[in-house]
Amino acid sequence: MSHTTEWQVHLRLVEDERGTTKAEVVLDTGHGSLTGHGVAQRNPADENVPEIGDELAAGRALHDLGRQLVTNARQDLHQMSPPEPEPKPHPASGWLS
Repeated sequence: MSHTTEWQVHLRLVEDERGTTKAEVVLDTGHGSLTGHGVAQRNPADENVPEIGDELAAGRALHDLGRQLVTNARQDLHQMSPPEPEPKPHPASGWLS
């Protein structure tokens, strides 16, 4: 059985004047959404190269999103598992009173 779907991903990056870059990535599946977050902090002694902060913050946000997707998949699989069978009572042993 073939299955094709398309999910939309929106990534927003914001760098403040102190060199902190924050990333927010939103995954819209059409049935719900997940949001991942990431932060990168430039060392004040480092050269100001915004692309590096963008890459780190975005990568961390995507990693967070990926972790959430895997967690959700595991929970869904667990819910689909057949329930554990009830333990069968052991026959009584010994003298009956």
